Amino acid sequence: MLKRIRIEHLTLGMYLHEFCGSWMEHPFWRAKFVLKDPKDLARIQATAIHEVWIDTSKGLDVADGVSSMSREEVDAQIDTDFSRLEELPPLVVAPPPPPPPPAPRRGRAPASMQSELAAAASICVESKDVVISMFSEARMGKAIDSVGAQNLVTEISDSVTRNPGALISLARLKTADDYTYMHSVAVCALMVALAKQIGLNEEHTRVAGMAGLLHDLGKAAIPLAVLNKPGKLTDQEFVVVKSHPVHGYEMLREGGGVDDSVLDAVLHHHEKVDGSGYPDKLKGDQISLIAKMAAICDVYDAITSDRPYKRGWDPSESLRRMAEWTNDHFDQRLFQAFVKSIGIYPVGSLVRLASGRIGVVTEQGSKSLTTPKVKVFFSTKSDLRIPPEVVDLADPNTNEKIVAREDPDKWRFPDLNELWSGFAERPW
Repeated sequence: MLKRIRIEHLTLGMYLHEFCGSWMEHPFWRAKFVLKDPKDLARIQATAIHEVWIDTSKGLDVADGVSSMSREEVDAQIDTDFSRLEELPPLVVAPPPPPPPPAPRRGRAPASMQSELAAAASICVESKDVVISMFSEARMGKAIDSVGAQNLVTEISDSVTRNPGALISLARLKTADDYTYMHSVAVCALMVALAKQIGLNEEHTRVAGMAGLLHDLGKAAIPLAVLNKPGKLTDQEFVVVKSHPVHGYEMLREGGGVDDSVLDAVLHHHEKVDGSGYPDKLKGDQISLIAKMAAICDVYDAITSDRPYKRGWDPSESLRRMAEWTNDHFDQRLFQAFVKSIGIYPVGSLVRLASGRIGVVTEQGSKSLTTPKVKVFFSTKSDLRIPPEVVDLADPNTNEKIVAREDPDKWRFPDLNELWSGFAERPW
């Protein structure tokens, strides 16, 4: 049986099933082992992780009277919270007075998912080159090309305006080698979508996008051997990686030409609302709005992306895991707004419908967070592939609904990404 417990109740002899937090927050590259070494226990308790899942069928249980939650109890609470999202009033942040409205730009009208995926692929190709150039300049101690960065943010913002699901989903399909660069692009797009969701004006949306694009620039100062290490980091290597917010802040401050809000997000995107983050252990309202936004967008893209040492999690499963950490990690209302901006079942999520068919989410619904468009392609009743068919769950004539999330690692459909994106291979 799986139980979620506080770190202080973890003891030798327990079977550690999973950390309640992103793998970016601890130096362990694996879980799922019996805790035998007191040094491992001390290292876990020294991390910013507050809770873990243990498997009582494979190791010791908690002592009588110790608080814990079962997997079923946690899932039920998340289901309840997500079901109430549409009942919540929109979170609207009141920024400073907006600047004069900019001149209208072409190419910002709503677009279909299919047409915008093609445009997003081109943006990804261009973006990768721009971000690689920025990191190269930073490594050589040069100021970044702020005009080029701003032009890229504008292109990304326009794409998100036309169809938010396309670029956000496509940028998730990064390789391990592409990760550092395409992660910046993905977080930029996620920041823009979240900014629009909470009602920021165009100028502040641009600033949010720039913060997403530049948030990890400090990784240019981290040795590539550490940054791309395929296995377990040493404690010292983990300390080195955690220095990247300060490096990025100093690089951009010295180079000049970057908004103070962007500098703040670069420095503080790993802070947590409970004060356990880094580098300054800020807490609650001490953390700026844009840094809180960056924290959410950064973690989501990181945990849904493949890394040298770990496969990314399914998008909808990632949101549920983040929901488990919200009280410690993220601003709760901002996280709720983030879920609204990408959907309870983001594009690319593998789901099971009431009919027993399995499909992948291809686009968000216009009416409800629980009624996206799903491309079904497998029957669990016959255990066979079936001709792909797009089912619009918002259609009043359909009896279908999502009844479960499915684990892509269990099914290992080789063409899962192609089914929703239309690309047989990554376009960059």
